Amino acid sequence: MQNRPTAYDICMSSRPAPRGTAAPGEVTLRDLRSFVAVVDEGTFTDAAIALRTTQASVSRHVAALEAALGARLLQRGGLSVHPTTTGRRVLRHARLVQAEVESLRHAVEDEGEIRVGFAWAALGAHTAVIQREWARRHPTSQLAFVTSNNRHAGVSEGLADVGVVRREPTSPSIAYAVLGHEERVAALPAEHPLARRRTLRMADFAGEAVAIDSVTGTTVADLWTPSQAPGTFRRVVDTDEWLTVIAAGQALGLTSRATSAQYARVGVTYRSVKDAPKVPVWLIWWKDDPPWFVDELCALIRDQYSGD
Repeated sequence: MQNRPTAYDICMSSRPAPRGTAAPGEVTLRDLRSFVAVVDEGTFTDAAIALRTTQASVSRHVAALEAALGARLLQRGGLSVHPTTTGRRVLRHARLVQAEVESLRHAVEDEGEIRVGFAWAALGAHTAVIQREWARRHPTSQLAFVTSNNRHAGVSEGLADVGVVRREPTSPSIAYAVLGHEERVAALPAEHPLARRRTLRMADFAGEAVAIDSVTGTTVADLWTPSQAPGTFRRVVDTDEWLTVIAAGQALGLTSRATSAQYARVGVTYRSVKDAPKVPVWLIWWKDDPPWFVDELCALIRDQYSGD
């Protein structure tokens, strides 16, 4: 008497064959997926719609499965299709195999820590919200935001899997996607006369000293017209030095709203700048090695920014 394949045999033999068909005696995951879809949907036509393929493809894979197992699995005829007695037994194993394969994918995708590099303010007020939502969706994974004060937010150094940047990426090795746009705010010494106003305009910086980080910051001289231009620019190397200079009354600052959400500092007051251009926010990653999670993460972050 010929032995029937076990679920283990089916899973171990589910190797892709040329042109999407199985070699004689082999079972592929596509065969199993097609068979399960026909049972669930009731017809070959509806199964093809559910799988986003053709009816002929579904029929071919079901026929290949029946041939490989040496048994009829579906009772054809009438308006719908029903599993045979053997088909119902195979169906249980087919679902188990599909579930195991899906678990295998999750084991790869959700394992470990996802490092998101940033130079200045991560995602501002959205940072913790996005971390919590990601943890809800992926219980075995977590987003860890790590600081790296370089143009590629740690991606080029291998310190981060992806990076949040606010300067347009220019490297041909880096892929990127726009996540949203942030308003600009002024960072003022608490004792400065401008700190008593509720909002500012770009012209209010005329003649003042402005602290900038020319490597990773978003503030450049071209933001101002000649008549609005600050008097001088004070170079700083990171966020902490920027805040220290401003708190000491040595300069003003212009930054994205995310900075004000991320960094409260005694002696520094933030005010909206009504006519300043918004700051674009990008997610970046290696073009030749896109992370598995990048599309979902981009969509999640964009959803948060859309509510601003």
